[in-house]
Amino acid sequence: MSSAFVKEGENQWLHEIGPSMNALLVFLQKENGGLSIYERKNYYNQQEGRDVYQMSDGLSYAKKDDSTWYIVWD
Repeated sequence: MSSAFVKEGENQWLHEIGPSMNALLVFLQKENGGLSIYERKNYYNQQEGRDVYQMSDGLSYAKKDDSTWYIVWD
């Protein structure tokens, strides 16, 4: 089997997930032991220069210009 495939159970990094909100939600749910995570609010952050998504896990996330997710530290 090719090592290019991700095996089930391997850890995945935030910047490796897809750019969709659904991909972020699935990732966060896995990271939080299966606990359902939802979007509390979204807003345009002038300092970041992009939309920020505040999630129920207590963190805020945004996408870089290359569509990879990152944590916004307030």
